Amino acid sequence: MAQLPWIERWYDLRDRLTASRAFQRWAAAFPLTRPIARRRARELFELVAGFVHSQVLAACVKLRLFDLLAAGPMSSADISRRIGLPLDRTERLLAAAIALRLVQPRGKDRFGLGVLGAPMVGNTGIAAMVEHHDALYFDLRDPLALLQGQSTDRALAGYWPYAEHKGLDALPAERVRAYSALMSASQPLVGDEVVASYDLSRHRCLLDVGGGDGTFLSIVAKAAPDLRLHLFDLPQVASVARQRLLAEGLATRCNVSGGSFFDDALPKGADVASLVRVIFDHPDERALQILKAVHAALPVGGTLLLAEPMAAADGTSGSSDAYFDFYLMAMGRGRLRSPQALMQLLSQAGFDNARVVPTHMPLNTGLILAQATAVKPAGYLGKNPNREV
Repeated sequence: MAQLPWIERWYDLRDRLTASRAFQRWAAAFPLTRPIARRRARELFELVAGFVHSQVLAACVKLRLFDLLAAGPMSSADISRRIGLPLDRTERLLAAAIALRLVQPRGKDRFGLGVLGAPMVGNTGIAAMVEHHDALYFDLRDPLALLQGQSTDRALAGYWPYAEHKGLDALPAERVRAYSALMSASQPLVGDEVVASYDLSRHRCLLDVGGGDGTFLSIVAKAAPDLRLHLFDLPQVASVARQRLLAEGLATRCNVSGGSFFDDALPKGADVASLVRVIFDHPDERALQILKAVHAALPVGGTLLLAEPMAAADGTSGSSDAYFDFYLMAMGRGRLRSPQALMQLLSQAGFDNARVVPTHMPLNTGLILAQATAVKPAGYLGKNPNREV
Protein backbone atom coordinates (compact mmCIF):
# COMPACT_ATOMS: atom_id res chain seq x y z
CA MET A 1 0.00 0.00 0.00
CA ALA A 2 1.37 3.40 -0.99
CA GLN A 3 2.33 5.66 1.88
CA LEU A 4 0.18 8.73 2.38
CA PRO A 5 1.79 12.11 1.58
CA TRP A 6 3.35 13.78 4.61
CA ILE A 7 0.67 16.48 4.70
CA GLU A 8 -2.06 13.83 4.94
CA ARG A 9 -0.18 12.09 7.75
CA TRP A 10 0.11 15.45 9.54
CA TYR A 11 -3.63 16.12 9.19
CA ASP A 12 -4.40 12.63 10.50
CA LEU A 13 -2.19 13.18 13.56
CA ARG A 14 -3.68 16.63 14.15
CA ASP A 15 -7.23 15.28 13.96
CA ARG A 16 -6.53 12.42 16.35
CA LEU A 17 -4.90 14.78 18.85
CA THR A 18 -7.52 17.52 18.78
CA ALA A 19 -10.32 14.93 19.05
CA SER A 20 -8.76 13.59 22.25
CA ARG A 21 -10.23 15.01 25.47
CA ALA A 22 -6.94 14.38 27.23
CA PHE A 23 -5.06 16.44 24.63
CA GLN A 24 -7.68 19.18 24.81
CA ARG A 25 -7.22 19.47 28.59
CA TRP A 26 -3.42 19.48 28.19
CA ALA A 27 -3.51 22.14 25.44
CA ALA A 28 -5.80 24.37 27.52
CA ALA A 29 -3.38 24.15 30.47
CA PHE A 30 0.01 24.40 28.71
CA PRO A 31 1.06 28.08 28.40
CA LEU A 32 2.26 27.88 24.78
CA THR A 33 -0.86 26.14 23.43
CA ARG A 34 -3.39 27.79 25.74
CA PRO A 35 -4.06 30.83 23.44
CA ILE A 36 -4.70 28.52 20.49
CA ALA A 37 -7.00 26.26 22.51
CA ARG A 38 -8.99 29.22 23.79
CA ARG A 39 -9.30 30.73 20.33
CA ARG A 40 -10.53 27.45 18.86
CA ALA A 41 -13.01 27.08 21.72
CA ARG A 42 -14.36 30.59 21.07
CA GLU A 43 -14.69 29.89 17.35
CA LEU A 44 -16.58 26.67 17.98
CA PHE A 45 -18.83 28.38 20.49
CA GLU A 46 -19.61 31.10 17.95
CA LEU A 47 -20.94 28.38 15.66
CA VAL A 48 -23.03 26.85 18.42
CA ALA A 49 -24.43 30.22 19.49
CA GLY A 50 -24.78 31.69 16.00
CA PHE A 51 -28.54 31.29 15.77
CA VAL A 52 -29.06 33.08 19.09
CA HIS A 53 -26.81 35.90 17.94
CA SER A 54 -28.78 36.30 14.71
CA GLN A 55 -32.00 36.46 16.72
CA VAL A 56 -30.60 39.20 18.94
CA LEU A 57 -29.86 41.18 15.79
CA ALA A 58 -33.34 40.43 14.46
CA ALA A 59 -34.93 41.67 17.68
CA CYS A 60 -32.92 44.91 17.53
CA VAL A 61 -33.96 45.45 13.91
CA LYS A 62 -37.64 44.71 14.48
CA LEU A 63 -37.72 46.98 17.53
CA ARG A 64 -35.94 49.73 15.54
CA LEU A 65 -33.39 49.96 18.35
CA PHE A 66 -30.57 51.23 16.12
CA ASP A 67 -32.68 54.04 14.69
CA LEU A 68 -33.71 54.96 18.24
CA LEU A 69 -30.13 55.16 19.51
CA ALA A 70 -29.01 57.09 16.43
CA ALA A 71 -30.49 60.20 18.07
CA GLY A 72 -28.11 59.78 21.01
CA PRO A 73 -27.45 57.63 24.09
CA MET A 74 -30.42 56.73 26.27
CA SER A 75 -31.07 55.12 29.61
CA SER A 76 -32.41 51.58 29.84
CA ALA A 77 -35.68 52.93 31.26
CA ASP A 78 -36.14 55.31 28.32
CA ILE A 79 -35.29 52.55 25.86
CA SER A 80 -37.73 50.21 27.58
CA ARG A 81 -40.52 52.74 27.27
CA ARG A 82 -39.76 53.54 23.62
CA ILE A 83 -39.50 49.92 22.39
CA GLY A 84 -42.38 48.62 24.49
CA LEU A 85 -40.57 45.89 26.42
CA PRO A 86 -40.50 45.37 30.20
CA LEU A 87 -37.40 46.85 31.77
CA ASP A 88 -35.87 43.51 32.76
CA ARG A 89 -36.25 42.15 29.22
CA THR A 90 -34.87 45.39 27.77
CA GLU A 91 -31.81 45.06 30.00
CA ARG A 92 -31.30 41.47 28.80
CA LEU A 93 -31.53 42.56 25.17
CA LEU A 94 -29.08 45.40 25.78
CA ALA A 95 -26.63 43.05 27.50
CA ALA A 96 -26.74 40.65 24.55
CA ALA A 97 -26.41 43.50 22.06
CA ILE A 98 -23.40 44.85 23.96
CA ALA A 99 -21.73 41.43 23.82
CA LEU A 100 -22.23 41.41 20.04
CA ARG A 101 -20.94 45.01 19.68
CA LEU A 102 -24.29 46.18 18.38
CA VAL A 103 -24.73 48.49 21.39
CA GLN A 104 -22.11 50.18 23.56
CA PRO A 105 -22.37 51.34 27.20
CA ARG A 106 -22.01 55.11 27.52
CA GLY A 107 -21.52 55.79 31.19
CA LYS A 108 -23.80 54.74 34.04
CA ASP A 109 -27.03 53.26 32.64
CA ARG A 110 -26.68 54.95 29.26
CA PHE A 111 -26.41 53.12 25.97
CA GLY A 112 -25.43 54.16 22.46
CA LEU A 113 -24.68 52.52 19.14
CA GLY A 114 -21.91 49.95 18.93
CA VAL A 115 -19.42 49.61 16.08
CA LEU A 116 -21.64 46.99 14.40
CA GLY A 117 -24.91 48.67 15.26
CA ALA A 118 -24.04 52.07 13.78
CA PRO A 119 -23.80 50.78 10.17
CA MET A 120 -27.35 49.41 10.55
CA VAL A 121 -28.78 52.92 10.89
CA GLY A 122 -30.56 53.78 7.67
CA ASN A 123 -29.24 50.65 5.97
CA THR A 124 -32.60 49.40 4.79
CA GLY A 125 -31.04 46.63 2.69
CA ILE A 126 -29.46 44.77 5.61
CA ALA A 127 -32.47 45.42 7.85
CA ALA A 128 -34.85 44.06 5.20
CA MET A 129 -32.78 40.90 4.78
CA VAL A 130 -32.64 40.38 8.57
CA GLU A 131 -36.43 40.52 8.77
CA HIS A 132 -36.76 38.38 5.64
CA HIS A 133 -34.66 35.69 7.34
CA ASP A 134 -37.75 34.51 9.20
CA ALA A 135 -38.55 32.57 6.03
CA LEU A 136 -35.02 31.17 5.79
CA TYR A 137 -34.99 30.02 9.41
CA PHE A 138 -38.32 28.29 8.87
CA ASP A 139 -36.81 26.33 5.98
CA LEU A 140 -33.69 25.46 8.01
CA ARG A 141 -35.62 24.17 11.01
CA ASP A 142 -34.81 20.64 9.79
CA PRO A 143 -31.51 20.89 7.88
CA LEU A 144 -31.33 17.14 7.25
CA ALA A 145 -34.72 17.13 5.53
CA LEU A 146 -33.56 20.04 3.40
CA LEU A 147 -30.30 18.30 2.46
CA GLN A 148 -32.10 15.04 1.71
CA GLY A 149 -34.62 16.80 -0.52
CA GLN A 150 -37.50 15.79 1.75
CA SER A 151 -38.50 19.29 2.83
CA THR A 152 -41.65 20.16 0.90
CA ASP A 153 -43.15 22.97 2.98
CA ARG A 154 -40.62 25.71 2.23
CA ALA A 155 -41.24 29.38 2.91
CA LEU A 156 -38.58 30.70 0.52
CA ALA A 157 -39.86 28.61 -2.38
CA GLY A 158 -43.24 30.25 -1.87
CA TYR A 159 -41.70 33.70 -1.56
CA TRP A 160 -39.83 33.53 -4.88
CA PRO A 161 -42.31 31.90 -7.28
CA TYR A 162 -41.99 34.50 -10.02
CA ALA A 163 -38.92 33.19 -11.84
CA GLU A 164 -40.39 29.77 -12.53
CA HIS A 165 -44.03 30.81 -12.76
CA LYS A 166 -45.72 29.42 -15.84
CA GLY A 167 -48.97 31.36 -15.74
CA LEU A 168 -47.57 34.88 -15.60
CA ASP A 169 -51.01 36.49 -15.67
CA ALA A 170 -51.95 34.58 -12.52
CA LEU A 171 -48.93 35.72 -10.49
CA PRO A 172 -50.45 37.15 -7.28
CA ALA A 173 -50.02 40.90 -6.94
CA GLU A 174 -49.12 40.63 -3.25
CA ARG A 175 -46.18 38.38 -4.07
CA VAL A 176 -44.98 40.83 -6.69
CA ARG A 177 -45.17 43.64 -4.15
CA ALA A 178 -43.34 41.64 -1.46
CA TYR A 179 -40.59 40.66 -3.90
CA SER A 180 -40.26 44.19 -5.25
CA ALA A 181 -40.09 45.71 -1.76
CA LEU A 182 -37.30 43.38 -0.65
CA MET A 183 -35.34 43.85 -3.85
CA SER A 184 -35.77 47.62 -3.67
CA ALA A 185 -34.39 47.67 -0.13
CA SER A 186 -31.45 45.35 -0.79
CA GLN A 187 -30.52 46.41 -4.33
CA PRO A 188 -28.46 49.47 -3.27
CA LEU A 189 -25.99 47.10 -1.57
CA VAL A 190 -25.16 45.81 -5.05
CA GLY A 191 -25.96 48.83 -7.18
CA ASP A 192 -23.65 51.19 -5.32
CA GLU A 193 -20.81 48.68 -5.70
CA VAL A 194 -21.38 48.35 -9.44
CA VAL A 195 -21.41 52.07 -10.26
CA ALA A 196 -18.36 52.62 -8.03
CA SER A 197 -16.42 49.87 -9.84
CA TYR A 198 -17.36 50.44 -13.48
CA ASP A 199 -17.98 53.68 -15.40
CA LEU A 200 -21.26 53.17 -17.25
CA SER A 201 -21.13 56.68 -18.71
CA ARG A 202 -18.86 55.34 -21.48
CA HIS A 203 -21.92 53.60 -22.97
CA ARG A 204 -24.93 54.85 -24.88
CA CYS A 205 -27.77 52.64 -23.61
CA LEU A 206 -28.07 50.09 -20.77
CA LEU A 207 -30.53 47.18 -20.85
CA ASP A 208 -31.12 45.90 -17.30
CA VAL A 209 -32.39 42.32 -17.62
CA GLY A 210 -34.48 41.14 -14.69
CA GLY A 211 -34.37 44.70 -13.39
CA GLY A 212 -37.07 44.36 -10.74
CA ASP A 213 -38.71 47.60 -9.65
CA GLY A 214 -36.02 49.79 -11.22
CA THR A 215 -33.90 50.47 -8.14
CA PHE A 216 -30.66 49.59 -9.91
CA LEU A 217 -31.50 51.82 -12.88
CA SER A 218 -32.29 54.66 -10.47
CA ILE A 219 -28.79 54.32 -9.03
CA VAL A 220 -27.24 54.16 -12.51
CA ALA A 221 -29.23 57.20 -13.65
CA LYS A 222 -27.54 59.36 -11.01
CA ALA A 223 -24.07 58.02 -11.81
CA ALA A 224 -24.41 58.32 -15.62
CA PRO A 225 -26.82 61.19 -16.39
CA ASP A 226 -26.55 60.87 -20.19
CA LEU A 227 -27.07 57.11 -20.38
CA ARG A 228 -30.29 55.81 -21.93
CA LEU A 229 -31.98 53.13 -19.84
CA HIS A 230 -34.18 50.14 -20.58
CA LEU A 231 -35.62 47.67 -18.07
CA PHE A 232 -36.88 44.17 -18.85
CA ASP A 233 -38.74 41.95 -16.37
CA LEU A 234 -41.95 39.97 -16.00
CA PRO A 235 -45.01 42.05 -16.94
CA GLN A 236 -46.26 42.40 -13.35
CA VAL A 237 -42.83 43.43 -12.09
CA ALA A 238 -42.31 45.75 -15.07
CA SER A 239 -45.56 47.49 -14.16
CA VAL A 240 -44.19 48.27 -10.70
CA ALA A 241 -40.93 49.52 -12.25
CA ARG A 242 -42.78 51.75 -14.69
CA GLN A 243 -44.59 53.50 -11.84
CA ARG A 244 -41.41 53.92 -9.81
CA LEU A 245 -39.34 55.32 -12.67
CA LEU A 246 -42.14 57.69 -13.61
CA ALA A 247 -42.31 58.98 -10.02
CA GLU A 248 -38.54 59.56 -10.06
CA GLY A 249 -38.72 61.60 -13.26
CA LEU A 250 -36.95 59.00 -15.39
CA ALA A 251 -39.78 58.24 -17.82
CA THR A 252 -38.14 60.18 -20.66
CA ARG A 253 -34.83 58.36 -20.21
CA CYS A 254 -36.06 54.87 -19.47
CA ASN A 255 -38.14 52.37 -21.44
CA VAL A 256 -39.75 49.44 -19.63
CA SER A 257 -40.62 46.13 -21.33
CA GLY A 258 -42.48 43.18 -19.88
CA GLY A 259 -41.80 39.59 -20.82
CA SER A 260 -39.91 36.42 -19.93
CA PHE A 261 -36.25 36.00 -20.80
CA PHE A 262 -36.98 32.28 -21.17
CA ASP A 263 -39.66 32.79 -23.84
CA ASP A 264 -39.24 36.25 -25.37
CA ALA A 265 -36.36 37.86 -27.23
CA LEU A 266 -34.89 40.75 -25.29
CA PRO A 267 -35.14 44.31 -26.68
CA LYS A 268 -32.26 45.24 -28.96
CA GLY A 269 -30.41 48.51 -29.35
CA ALA A 270 -28.43 48.70 -26.10
CA ASP A 271 -24.63 48.54 -26.15
CA VAL A 272 -24.39 47.30 -22.55
CA ALA A 273 -26.59 44.89 -20.62
CA SER A 274 -26.70 44.12 -16.91
CA LEU A 275 -27.66 41.02 -14.98
CA VAL A 276 -27.76 42.01 -11.32
CA ARG A 277 -28.36 39.08 -8.95
CA VAL A 278 -30.13 37.11 -11.67
CA ILE A 279 -27.89 34.23 -12.75
CA PHE A 280 -27.31 32.77 -9.29
CA ASP A 281 -31.08 32.24 -8.94
CA HIS A 282 -31.00 29.59 -11.70
CA PRO A 283 -29.43 26.19 -12.46
CA ASP A 284 -26.78 26.00 -15.19
CA GLU A 285 -29.11 25.16 -18.07
CA ARG A 286 -31.46 28.06 -17.26
CA ALA A 287 -28.56 30.41 -16.57
CA LEU A 288 -27.09 29.56 -19.97
CA GLN A 289 -30.44 30.24 -21.61
CA ILE A 290 -30.55 33.71 -20.03
CA LEU A 291 -26.98 34.48 -21.11
CA LYS A 292 -27.73 33.41 -24.68
CA ALA A 293 -30.78 35.67 -24.71
CA VAL A 294 -28.64 38.62 -23.60
CA HIS A 295 -26.01 37.75 -26.21
CA ALA A 296 -28.67 37.75 -28.93
CA ALA A 297 -29.80 41.24 -27.88
CA LEU A 298 -26.35 42.83 -27.84
CA PRO A 299 -24.39 44.03 -30.89
CA VAL A 300 -20.96 42.60 -31.67
CA GLY A 301 -18.60 43.92 -29.04
CA GLY A 302 -21.48 44.83 -26.73
CA THR A 303 -20.73 44.60 -23.02
CA LEU A 304 -22.37 42.38 -20.44
CA LEU A 305 -22.11 43.39 -16.82
CA LEU A 306 -22.81 40.46 -14.47
CA ALA A 307 -23.06 41.33 -10.78
CA GLU A 308 -23.91 38.94 -7.96
CA PRO A 309 -22.39 37.20 -4.93
CA MET A 310 -19.67 34.79 -6.04
CA ALA A 311 -18.03 31.80 -4.39
CA ALA A 312 -14.48 32.06 -3.08
CA ALA A 313 -14.51 35.82 -3.56
CA ASP A 314 -11.41 37.77 -2.57
CA GLY A 315 -11.69 39.45 0.80
CA THR A 316 -14.29 37.05 2.23
CA SER A 317 -13.88 34.44 4.92
CA GLY A 318 -15.80 31.72 3.11
CA SER A 319 -18.70 31.91 5.56
CA SER A 320 -20.63 33.88 2.94
CA ASP A 321 -20.35 30.88 0.60
CA ALA A 322 -22.09 28.69 3.16
CA TYR A 323 -24.81 31.30 3.67
CA PHE A 324 -25.64 31.86 0.00
CA ASP A 325 -25.41 28.16 -0.86
CA PHE A 326 -27.89 27.12 1.84
CA TYR A 327 -30.16 30.08 1.05
CA LEU A 328 -30.38 28.99 -2.59
CA MET A 329 -30.91 25.38 -1.55
CA ALA A 330 -33.82 26.46 0.65
CA MET A 331 -35.17 28.57 -2.20
CA GLY A 332 -35.22 25.42 -4.31
CA ARG A 333 -33.09 26.45 -7.26
CA GLY A 334 -29.95 28.29 -8.29
CA ARG A 335 -26.40 27.96 -7.06
CA LEU A 336 -23.49 30.06 -5.92
CA ARG A 337 -20.75 30.00 -8.56
CA SER A 338 -17.13 30.99 -8.62
CA PRO A 339 -15.95 33.61 -11.13
CA GLN A 340 -14.33 30.79 -13.11
CA ALA A 341 -17.61 28.85 -13.35
CA LEU A 342 -19.45 32.00 -14.44
CA MET A 343 -16.86 32.76 -17.09
CA GLN A 344 -17.23 29.23 -18.44
CA LEU A 345 -20.99 29.79 -18.82
CA LEU A 346 -20.30 33.13 -20.48
CA SER A 347 -17.99 31.44 -22.98
CA GLN A 348 -20.63 28.84 -23.79
CA ALA A 349 -23.14 31.63 -24.36
CA GLY A 350 -20.89 33.36 -26.90
CA PHE A 351 -19.10 35.96 -24.78
CA ASP A 352 -15.34 36.47 -24.64
CA ASN A 353 -12.80 38.75 -22.96
CA ALA A 354 -14.47 38.01 -19.62
CA ARG A 355 -12.69 39.52 -16.65
CA VAL A 356 -13.33 40.08 -12.98
CA VAL A 357 -13.60 43.73 -11.92
CA PRO A 358 -12.61 44.31 -8.27
CA THR A 359 -15.32 45.76 -6.03
CA HIS A 360 -14.97 47.47 -2.68
CA MET A 361 -17.13 44.89 -0.88
CA PRO A 362 -16.78 41.48 -2.57
CA LEU A 363 -18.82 39.95 0.26
CA ASN A 364 -21.89 41.63 -1.27
CA THR A 365 -21.00 41.86 -4.93
CA GLY A 366 -18.74 40.21 -7.45
CA LEU A 367 -18.53 41.82 -10.87
CA ILE A 368 -17.63 40.31 -14.26
CA LEU A 369 -17.47 42.09 -17.62
CA ALA A 370 -17.62 40.27 -20.96
CA GLN A 371 -18.05 41.16 -24.65
CA ALA A 372 -20.47 39.65 -27.16
CA THR A 373 -18.79 37.91 -30.10
CA ALA A 374 -19.81 38.03 -33.76
CA VAL A 375 -20.91 34.38 -33.70
CA LYS A 376 -24.34 34.00 -32.15
CA PRO A 377 -24.65 30.83 -30.04
CA ALA A 378 -27.12 28.19 -31.11
CA GLY A 379 -30.11 27.31 -29.00
CA TYR A 380 -31.92 30.62 -28.49
CA LEU A 381 -34.25 32.38 -30.88
CA GLY A 382 -37.13 33.65 -28.75
CA LYS A 383 -40.25 35.46 -29.84
CA ASN A 384 -40.47 38.99 -31.27
CA PRO A 385 -36.83 38.98 -32.41
CA ASN A 386 -37.07 42.37 -34.16
CA ARG A 387 -38.16 44.44 -31.19
CA GLU A 388 -35.92 47.48 -30.70
CA VAL A 389 -35.19 49.76 -27.76
